[in-house]
Amino acid sequence: MSKPKVFEKPIGVRDYLPHIVRRLRQLQAQVLEVMERWGYEEIMTPTLEYYDTVGAASTTSESKQFKLLDPKGKTLVLRSDMTAPIARVAASLLKDEPLPLRLSYHSNVFRAPEEEAGRDAEFFQTGVELIGDHSIDADAEVVALAIACLESSGLQQFKMALGHSGYIDGMMSDLLAGYEAEQHSLKEYLLKRNYVGFSQLLKRLPVSEAVKNSLASVLRLRGGVEVCERALELTASDKAARAIEQLREVYGVLSEYGVSDRVFVDLTMIGDFSYYTGITFEGYAVEQAFPVCSGGRYDFLLQQFGRSAPATGFALKTNRILELLGKRAEESHDESAPYKVLILYDNHRRSQAIAYAQMMRSRHGLMVETKLLADGESPLVEAEGEDCFRYNGRIYHDVITYLDGESST
Repeated sequence: MSKPKVFEKPIGVRDYLPHIVRRLRQLQAQVLEVMERWGYEEIMTPTLEYYDTVGAASTTSESKQFKLLDPKGKTLVLRSDMTAPIARVAASLLKDEPLPLRLSYHSNVFRAPEEEAGRDAEFFQTGVELIGDHSIDADAEVVALAIACLESSGLQQFKMALGHSGYIDGMMSDLLAGYEAEQHSLKEYLLKRNYVGFSQLLKRLPVSEAVKNSLASVLRLRGGVEVCERALELTASDKAARAIEQLREVYGVLSEYGVSDRVFVDLTMIGDFSYYTGITFEGYAVEQAFPVCSGGRYDFLLQQFGRSAPATGFALKTNRILELLGKRAEESHDESAPYKVLILYDNHRRSQAIAYAQMMRSRHGLMVETKLLADGESPLVEAEGEDCFRYNGRIYHDVITYLDGESST
């Protein structure tokens, strides 16, 4: 096996150059500020966790977790999500805090890349967890907050798909009783959005055509809140009916928030059906097929850490949002870029130049660089358009010189 070249990186990781980092930090600050205004306080957890605790509780499959051994031989994992680590903290360090807990985060997470090209092994998530509130209003709050965060990020054209894990579960238990393995396979197809595989498996099932038709109709349960009426006609399951009732109630509260125009119902969306226990949701930008946000209710996770409490939350796919915003920034002026000033000086006026630079650095929004010129050196500053200058291959909004016998801007 050949050694990697000095400039090579492992598959799935990337370098972030200064202009990208600037946009990432700005996005992080904007979103966390919105979360704070809604009462969510930021938390930080370790990059490394024990596999037997957080790793085992995570929804990330074992094959996608990065594992390593500590010096004592215990298996560690790089965190693959933030929900499980926060659940650990809520059940330990915050066990005496009154519920509900409102926690926010911005962190990098790690997942072994899949075979397909372009998958990240390290990426950023910004999200919240609302722990200890089982109400419909809590579900609506996190959906409305997710919408507010996406709007604050600068995304304009996006929609939030709203579903419920209990509907498909109840419907399949009703129509496919005794076919547990087939139920699981059908759910896997829905989870992966493999509707062709879903339809092909339906055709092979030894059940009546009426049952097949009802299950096939699930693929058309996407649209406005009127979808809920059609969904009730397909099954007599009490569990499915309760799911639809909760979905309607959440939609009603979202109307009170004034964001229902951002929301559509999608009962094909079940999230990770071994993890979510109620409302699920995903945010989609018009320009991207993959979700930029996902979340939902998970009422049993904290039990694995010894504290029984309902919970709901979401995570923004910060990298995907950044990619979308980056494309737009390339097409227009990057408003996040600071006003760059260059101060050129010689030995005779060093103290004045440095004092002026320090004063300017105290002003918000300014980036100030300094450069010492050799005695007699002439600064080769060129005009770059109407409002900028070029020096040594770099662009500045303003160039100030402190040279012996002169001072100019």
